[in-house]
Amino acid sequence: MFENRKQAGKQLAEALSKYKGKDAVVLAIPRGGLPLGAIIAKSLHAPLDVVLTKKIGHPGNKEYAIGAVSLEDIYLTGRGEASQEYIEKETERIRELLKTRDEHYHGKFRAKDLKGKVVIITDDGIATGSTILATVEFAAAKTPAAIVVAVPVAPPDSIENLWSNKNVDDVICLQTPYNFYAVGQFYKDFQAVSDEEAIRILEEANKD
Repeated sequence: MFENRKQAGKQLAEALSKYKGKDAVVLAIPRGGLPLGAIIAKSLHAPLDVVLTKKIGHPGNKEYAIGAVSLEDIYLTGRGEASQEYIEKETERIRELLKTRDEHYHGKFRAKDLKGKVVIITDDGIATGSTILATVEFAAAKTPAAIVVAVPVAPPDSIENLWSNKNVDDVICLQTPYNFYAVGQFYKDFQAVSDEEAIRILEEANKD
């Protein structure tokens, strides 16, 4: 159990100490990943950026992810009862939303170049893993030197899937409980992070 995202970020930063001094970029998944990402980036003396991804919900249950979309890629865990038409329409709808969010997040600075960098992807936790895997695919397309996934908590099968992914070089997860229902159950304070707060954290980290 973590007190809050800041405590989880500090613990992750310690676990990532071997990457201090490396040519790294910390890539946080908004919004919950930003408080952790800022702490990790500061500890490793690395720049902080975001990658915008959003899950594709099952047509019968929007909370159940069948995949995830980024501005450039799509990752499907399985269609279930979803038709190709549904997936295409959801992908188009989500990308329009992500374009708007990208303008907000990268309004004052350009996205970081990931080529040849050690890319450290972080979030406040992993549930199904769809979003983090879509982020991995996004980062891999930028030809980084290595991809590291660092999260406070995730179910064991999600971590196994990451280790088996050919694009992932290292996985750091502080807790892998079997009684996993939702990320929030492992935080005492799991208040939602607003877009305004997330953008403020990102801009603060990128001040010259």
